[in-house]
Amino acid sequence: MADLKVLGISGSLRKASYNTAILKVCAELMPAGMTMTYARIDDLPLFNQDVFDAGLPEPAKRFRAEVTAADGVLIASPEYNFSLSAALKNAIDWGSRPPNQSWQDKPVAIFSASGGPMGGARVQYDLRRILGQLWAHVLPRPEVFVGSVASKVDPQGRVTDEATRKFLTDLLVGFKVWIERMQVKK
Repeated sequence: MADLKVLGISGSLRKASYNTAILKVCAELMPAGMTMTYARIDDLPLFNQDVFDAGLPEPAKRFRAEVTAADGVLIASPEYNFSLSAALKNAIDWGSRPPNQSWQDKPVAIFSASGGPMGGARVQYDLRRILGQLWAHVLPRPEVFVGSVASKVDPQGRVTDEATRKFLTDLLVGFKVWIERMQVKK
């Protein structure tokens, strides 16, 4: 069986993003039989139905194709003002429009990291609600919230906290099973 192709999306555009750093660590923690590539969302124009109707911009075409081609999508999301970042919402919107809505029946896993003690817990509920309405299949558990993230990721982007590494590993193992389960149902 070929490796499961996972598309990693970070909802943060910041160069020193903790969410992006942890997403890259996830590529190392994946169980055998999974590989990850990363989506770029920083070049997507703001969603506008008029632009969509006139013809998809190249970055939007690329993003939609990447989501469609992936066996599953792993989203790392910061929490901005108790919700998701504008960049991540914009990317979801570009993939959500018919025809060939990119999120339809797509297995998705989510984790969040923040400087606060709750680890971005509130953003995950918004993401689950939005993606569920697009018929994406969001892994229900384990839920991973990395709170006080600055104490768990070093300046080189390595996760130094063993409990966090274990939570992420458990998420990825569960995500592999989730993707395989969704593939059987197709």
